Amino acid sequence: MRFDDTNLVSHAGLVPVMRLAEAAGLGRLADGLLTLGTTAGSNAGAKVSTIVAGMAAGADSIDDLDVVRHGAMPRLFGGARAPSTLGTFLRDFTLGHVAQLQNVATGVLRELTARTPLLPGIDQLAFLDIDAKITRVFGPGKEGAKVGYTKVRGLNFLAGCLSTSARAPVITGTRLRGGQAHSARNAVSFVRNNLAAARACGATGTLVVRLDSGFYHGEILAAIQAEGARFSVTAPQNPAVRAAIAAITENAWQPVAYARPVYDHDSDTWVHAAEVAETPCTAFTNPTRNGQRITARLVVRRVRDTTRDARDPTGELFPAYRYQTVFTDTGFDTVAAETRHRDRAGAIEQIFADLNNSALAHFPSGRFAANAAWLALAALAHNLQRSAGCLAGSVHTKARTGTIRAHLIAIAARITRTARTTTLHLPQNWPWKNTWHTLFTTTHHKT
Repeated sequence: MRFDDTNLVSHAGLVPVMRLAEAAGLGRLADGLLTLGTTAGSNAGAKVSTIVAGMAAGADSIDDLDVVRHGAMPRLFGGARAPSTLGTFLRDFTLGHVAQLQNVATGVLRELTARTPLLPGIDQLAFLDIDAKITRVFGPGKEGAKVGYTKVRGLNFLAGCLSTSARAPVITGTRLRGGQAHSARNAVSFVRNNLAAARACGATGTLVVRLDSGFYHGEILAAIQAEGARFSVTAPQNPAVRAAIAAITENAWQPVAYARPVYDHDSDTWVHAAEVAETPCTAFTNPTRNGQRITARLVVRRVRDTTRDARDPTGELFPAYRYQTVFTDTGFDTVAAETRHRDRAGAIEQIFADLNNSALAHFPSGRFAANAAWLALAALAHNLQRSAGCLAGSVHTKARTGTIRAHLIAIAARITRTARTTTLHLPQNWPWKNTWHTLFTTTHHKT
């Protein structure tokens, strides 16, 4: 074997993907908004574009970013920087610069939603899901890494994702925090920022913010209402909620059958049917927190606890149930409100799985701000791949970003140049030839 072919590239799909990034203003926005003020911070557009390209190709560490500098890559892309330069660039970030980078990512996402069928129907109904995630780290020198509620040492981050019923979610914002941070810590400002990003992307109609019980706080829900959005949050079963459930009459429950079984973690079983009901509820009535009282609907799902039959051979005297509760001010009917809230887990968990399977497999730096910048860039690369999948056609509109990378980006090509025209010679009988061709010609037209 010989590593001597100067006309070969391993990731020809970066051509249409980075052409799309250029059309969305990635380099221009980075040059205009990032003001690091140091020598390492110069040419921010080229450095940010190199990092995003490497992430789109599957890089999950700073050294892996060298994937964009092999073979004929310099003939396709100008200005690619070395990993050592990019590492120095990231280490010069402060949290203020990370906020600037988040503005770059928001600007790019706004352009992507305008240029691609990324979120059809967003002007009618959209969902913004907010959640926290702990990523385990191992280096003893990583700033901010602590042992949190998962009992592992890691870094905690918030993520917001925007979706419609017809498309997979995209990331509207991220915020890195210390490993011991509670879910709701600094969540009010984060929710406001993500609501603004969603509105900027075209979510001008009904916008529903879905959250888990860690964000069940009056200040957060009041901020959502103040921004003209609706909320749907998992309610913890405190005494007030349990009293509201107990007050629901037996004839108020209506059966619901699931087309696809729902996994119940409490009983470790698959649930095929349940019952739902709702009742008015006033939350956050603590007199020490004036102004946080919110009256809305408490939507309750109950599932028969059949596990007790196995534990008690004498049988049960009366049926026992497990309850899941949702506090919401949406206008959906009872069944739809419960179902749409449950879809939250599918949206946000897909985002976390995609990030873990790509750039966020590791936090590569020992510096907290550098890792926060890496997180924001990983989100930007995710949105770029998602947009490329939507342009490629229906096969990839809801595909995982790992699938998009394997089908559309990690494709080898040999480069020739004739009559001042560069031609990519791709593998014969490539299974996704038609979708790749659609992506290539569409992005070429966009510029």
